[in-house]
Amino acid sequence: MLYESQSARMIEREMSAHLDGAQMKKLHECLVRVMGEPVSEPPSNETLLKNFLSAKAVEGCSPRTIQYYTVTLEHFIESITSPLHVVDTAEVRGYLASRAAAGKVTNVTLDNIRRIISSFFSWLEEEEVIYKSPVKRIKKIRSVAAVKPVITDEEMEVIRDSCGSLRDRAIIDLLASTGMRVGELVRLGREDIDFESRECIVHGKGNKQRKVYFDAKTKIHLQSYLKQRSDDSPSLFVSLKAPYKPLNINGVELRLREIGRQSLGIRLHPHKFRRTMATRAIDKGMPIEQVQVLLGHSKIDTTLCYAMVDQQNVKRSHCKYIS
Repeated sequence: MLYESQSARMIEREMSAHLDGAQMKKLHECLVRVMGEPVSEPPSNETLLKNFLSAKAVEGCSPRTIQYYTVTLEHFIESITSPLHVVDTAEVRGYLASRAAAGKVTNVTLDNIRRIISSFFSWLEEEEVIYKSPVKRIKKIRSVAAVKPVITDEEMEVIRDSCGSLRDRAIIDLLASTGMRVGELVRLGREDIDFESRECIVHGKGNKQRKVYFDAKTKIHLQSYLKQRSDDSPSLFVSLKAPYKPLNINGVELRLREIGRQSLGIRLHPHKFRRTMATRAIDKGMPIEQVQVLLGHSKIDTTLCYAMVDQQNVKRSHCKYIS
């Protein structure tokens, strides 16, 4: 809602801190009517979404994150009846309420939707397409923090024994030993591995690099896997058959799902190894700040969400320090 003259724009900018979305719309209509100011309409909803996604890509968001943003925001835009520059808080709340009423999403997913919509409108505000984000008044959606199980020692051995190839065994050992993300795993190259120091460089979110460390068992299985390969691909993990293409996230997830179903009848996914590593590290006394570094988290609160503290350890500490 941009004016040819600066006066009307300044009025709206000054009043945006004191008025809600509906009141801002009324003010805008009044200024156009009284001052007779011509208005340069903002781009279409589809164009604004395209520009937002381009901005996120430039900021370094992964293709998977961009895809999640795309699906979420396309559904939102298709569901609302207003152009984005006049959407108010009530309309966003109504959309979230309709998603909740449909009963197909958890509160965790619903809050993720709220967060993505909020990010979109914050960007529109920064780009001066709107004067105030309508999502600012919508609070975080609470959810019950479910305790997610980790992989037990016995389950880990059964999983390892069920691997049908040296590659699969090396993947599982590396995930379990380092706690790296599956996206980081598939981006690894041979040159990223330092066998002498038993460490490797991973390329995390936002193209940030960090070191992670693996145990002797992982070293042996990685070396055995690389030794039996006949291709010259620089990627650390490739398909088992020619033309030996680098593995992608979906390929790793599918293989782990098959191994989990065949070995234990469970749903096995890469993230479970990450959560297991974090939980064990904390249970054994590793400072949470060091676990944060290993996992590549920018905020320690995220690390605490990943780690499930063993209640028996809490009881032993209570007996030691309090009882």
